[in-house]
Amino acid sequence: MKKWLWIIPISALVFILGFIIWAETPLGPMPEAVDALQSDSLVQVKQDGWISFEPVNRNADTGLIIYPGGRVDPRSYAPTARAIAEQGYQVVIATMPLNLAVFNPGRAADIIAEYPGISTWALAGHSLGGAMAANYIASNAQAVDALALWASYPAESDSLVETNLLALSLYATLDGLTSLYEIEDSQRLLPEDTQFTAIDGGNHGQFGWYGEQPGDNPATISREQQQLEIITAMVTLLKQIQP
Repeated sequence: MKKWLWIIPISALVFILGFIIWAETPLGPMPEAVDALQSDSLVQVKQDGWISFEPVNRNADTGLIIYPGGRVDPRSYAPTARAIAEQGYQVVIATMPLNLAVFNPGRAADIIAEYPGISTWALAGHSLGGAMAANYIASNAQAVDALALWASYPAESDSLVETNLLALSLYATLDGLTSLYEIEDSQRLLPEDTQFTAIDGGNHGQFGWYGEQPGDNPATISREQQQLEIITAMVTLLKQIQP
């Protein structure tokens, strides 16, 4: 019997290597996202530990941190981040170990510490990124001033009902990965005055720029239209917490 024991560690090693390969081959970015990573006269882009978008002609006092969806290349959110930064906000896309926010839900703390000039912060997260953003805030309620969930919801153990957080839940009506039931059920875990905003005709993958996502439904609106609604909602949220 003992001669078969070597199979166990070998099988475990194969599983771990397979998982790492899977995680390190994320979705995206699309060409539009790569183009958005270039600095210009409006926004300075830096990639050093994370991806930052700083407005050139304004000293930002309000910032937004974005947690990517699970196994999505963080660069896939660059067009969204750039458009928001163009409105005068510091925007940072967090990078995560193995492209999974579950391995570092507290990444926001590192980012906030590097920008002492930003007095108010919002934290946004897409899908798994949103769940991990809620997880971080559940233990650090005073760290940020607002939370935006993109096709996402908190885990049962991360209720934010008792916080004074300004919260926004953005969801798409044709999302094939996050159901309307899950969004509606999340109301009991979020602050009472959380704003729920539907993107009619949108889907899960169009919250970023990484192409089609397995298991998702086809959208009936363009990615550009869905992104416009996301950006508009986020700028409105940031204006509410701006000093």
